[in-house]
Amino acid sequence: MKHRAVKRRTVVVGLGSVAGAAAIGGFAADAQAESRNSSRNAEKPANSGALAFDPSAYTELTTTVTTDEGDKEVTYHFWKALTYVTAPVDAEHQSLVVSVPVRIDGKAVDATNAPILFSNAVGGYFPASVATAAGVGEAAMEMGDPGGAGGPGPGGTPPADTGTGTGAPTTGTGEVPSGSNGMLNGMGEMVSLPKLGLAAGYVVVEPGCRGRTLTDANGTYYGTAPAAIVDLKAAVRYVRSNQGRIPGDTRRIVSTGTSAGGALSALLGASGDSALYAPYLKEIGAADASDAVFASGDWCPITDLEHADGAYEWNWGANTPQSGTLDQSVSKELRAQFAEYQASLRLKGLNGFGPLTARNYDDYLLETYVRPAAATYLKGLAEADRSAYLSANPFITWKNGRATFTWADYLTHVGARKKTAPAFDTFDLSGGENNEFGTGTTEARHFTAYGQRHDTTGLTASRVDGDIPALLDLMNPMYHLARHNPGRAKHWWIRVGTKDTDTALTVVGNLAATLHGLGDDVDSLMYWDQGHGSNTDAADFITWVARVTGRRK
Repeated sequence: MKHRAVKRRTVVVGLGSVAGAAAIGGFAADAQAESRNSSRNAEKPANSGALAFDPSAYTELTTTVTTDEGDKEVTYHFWKALTYVTAPVDAEHQSLVVSVPVRIDGKAVDATNAPILFSNAVGGYFPASVATAAGVGEAAMEMGDPGGAGGPGPGGTPPADTGTGTGAPTTGTGEVPSGSNGMLNGMGEMVSLPKLGLAAGYVVVEPGCRGRTLTDANGTYYGTAPAAIVDLKAAVRYVRSNQGRIPGDTRRIVSTGTSAGGALSALLGASGDSALYAPYLKEIGAADASDAVFASGDWCPITDLEHADGAYEWNWGANTPQSGTLDQSVSKELRAQFAEYQASLRLKGLNGFGPLTARNYDDYLLETYVRPAAATYLKGLAEADRSAYLSANPFITWKNGRATFTWADYLTHVGARKKTAPAFDTFDLSGGENNEFGTGTTEARHFTAYGQRHDTTGLTASRVDGDIPALLDLMNPMYHLARHNPGRAKHWWIRVGTKDTDTALTVVGNLAATLHGLGDDVDSLMYWDQGHGSNTDAADFITWVARVTGRRK
């Protein structure tokens, strides 16, 4: 699916943790505080202060978007970068752009009450900016350090082999750049959800936010955790505080993101109106409004970081890394950690599967996600192509429209894994996630007890820094879902490729199972033979948005 922009006509028409027993014990207090915060942040009248949106300050543009229904010419109003807080740390990143369709294929469109697609362009927990965006879908993830001091940060330079099988560009940690320009369909072509949303008649908001590599003149890191989620929440508050000024239904905000952006989208959905973020939002001058979103679209979310190393080894421990070697003793110890963590969640699988444990999770993934993904893929092939694929992959038994195979054969089919062990809290502090938890002039820190104990950089402390547990809670949607956060989104779209070895498939599995257990509307599946950043059913997502928001197309 291509999104081809034609020459624009421009007319200016206006001026302008789950963290342990102690944390769980605080469930009641947290829930009450979040409930009070949610009530206090009910939709307010239109903002008339410093953060007031100017409805007249737009530029009119025209672009062509290729959709599953063919090319569509869309004329839309575009508001250039708008700072969404009154006390920005970095206005270049703490700003957003707005796109509102007014004509599609020459037919007038009224987007007054349309859903608002809130699409972040974060990848690798790097900064994202809309400062130079001149149209829809042009939010940019930044791998480097615009502050000039940090360079690309931990993770090094992009590898020659992306591991996606698509030739997509990657970030310094091997992740496909996410958001507006990072998703790939089954043909390896870029998918722009902002453009597809615009072509469907939705309002599109693309926020920038701080990221882990940003430093000031003194070498202080000011975009590490929890900066990104605080900024995205502030951007949501800006939109909701401008009810009646900004086009679209501010009660029907649908968040989207991929990779680390998918993690942040999930976190937006899970943590709506949580009081935990109030001090951070106040510090940057966020609007006094709700930061809850209506629905959350999450592609290959890199989340639940404090448990990600164990999950990765449980999932991919039998696979050889693309580069380097695998310490089997480390892999075994981390797998044991995952078994303990999974048992503590007390989750039940979808479709009546029953309790999810480390012992049966392979069967659960096969039955619920992986085999159905293979079947969907095979059914979509022409007879000759299907026969050729099955001949090349004899481990698959195909009968009566069903694909069967073992977990071991599936892992062999996936091949080399993207990362070594530990995959996230690396012993030498070289991981992007280590940088995400940096502080002050310290570029990277350990965020797990296991990583800290096995540090190879010369650290003498045996425990992680005292602020790490609270930061992990701020960055993990599972923390908020464990507390049944009343301000969470109630509609979820969750996707990942079956060949995505950037994180464990259990991350998606646990997120979906948790939400389903809470009674939320969850649409989750996996894409067969697809790697990191894949999105092969974007048109279905656009239709799903219309359904859950009640939008009549």
